[in-house]
Amino acid sequence: MKLEDFNYGLPEELIAQHPLSERDDSRLLLLDRDSGTVRETVFANFARYLKEGDIVVVNETRVIPARLLGEKETGAKIEIFLTRSLGDGYWEALCRPSKRLSPGDRVLIGGSEYPVTIEKEIGGGQWRVSMPPGIPENQFIKEYGHVPLPPYIKREDAEEDQERYQTIFARKEGSVAAPTAGLHFTDRVMRNIERKGAVVIPVTLHVGPGTFRPLDNDVVEENRLPHEQIMVRTDYWDQIRGARADGREIIAVGTTVTRALEALTSGRVDDRTEVDIDGVEHILGATDLFIYPGFKFKLIDALVTNFHLPMSSLFVLVSAFAGREEMLRVYDWAVQRKYRFYSYGDAMFIR
Repeated sequence: MKLEDFNYGLPEELIAQHPLSERDDSRLLLLDRDSGTVRETVFANFARYLKEGDIVVVNETRVIPARLLGEKETGAKIEIFLTRSLGDGYWEALCRPSKRLSPGDRVLIGGSEYPVTIEKEIGGGQWRVSMPPGIPENQFIKEYGHVPLPPYIKREDAEEDQERYQTIFARKEGSVAAPTAGLHFTDRVMRNIERKGAVVIPVTLHVGPGTFRPLDNDVVEENRLPHEQIMVRTDYWDQIRGARADGREIIAVGTTVTRALEALTSGRVDDRTEVDIDGVEHILGATDLFIYPGFKFKLIDALVTNFHLPMSSLFVLVSAFAGREEMLRVYDWAVQRKYRFYSYGDAMFIR
């Protein structure tokens, strides 16, 4: 398959630059996979389209303020985008502009007395960096880090983003991008799901910088995704599998949940281990699962998702779930209806 086959036209003004005043005021496009019927509602009505016993799986990852803006001692401005903790104060980071950096450079963040040290070039604009001594790592990142808004949001992060670029069920820190399908959920929506008799179960997939990156290869199947970390309570995983065996529907909230569940089901989790965390057994691991048309979904029955960039791994995934031509048709419909696109945009429920 050619990557260009997953392209579509989008007027720039439809790219949402700010969240709505209320999360669940987002429009919700309902797509029935069997009939191809398209309907429109608002996300506040999401629970109406569930059945008693349905399992709604959400991603409880939490976005860290991963963007550190600073200057070298020469005055050159540098951005350090933390992507993965290596432990002991070391991180992998995208550093821009990379050509201005050398091992041993110190980057002063926010004019602070706490410099980040550039340790070693990894490649692809990535560097190994070390956090400053004399201040706890988490405190330093929270005090000086910025919300890592995606590059298509053409503004600096603001106070509203500190809350709104997190889901209401964000618990476990580790992502550098939000699992955006979950941004529409509110306490009201959650209460309505409970009243409907559906069950919400959290899993964790920490979203890495690959979600921002374009696919490199023109042949879809030849692309590779970076590994992302998975964590799920063992009893929750048993509950999800048991519900599937009972014939109940599994609804994935977002492409991250889809990848986590399908990776666990198909054995595509590397370094899988079971560990005790605070007295509860968890499955830990990492996956680089890339889902494209032809993939056989083994677990999920329905998908809540935002509207994704053309030719992105996320758009390819939803095309695998609902069909490429169908997705292009529905996206064109959404463009004509002036839906809001991408992270702070509207949502779709593919049933």
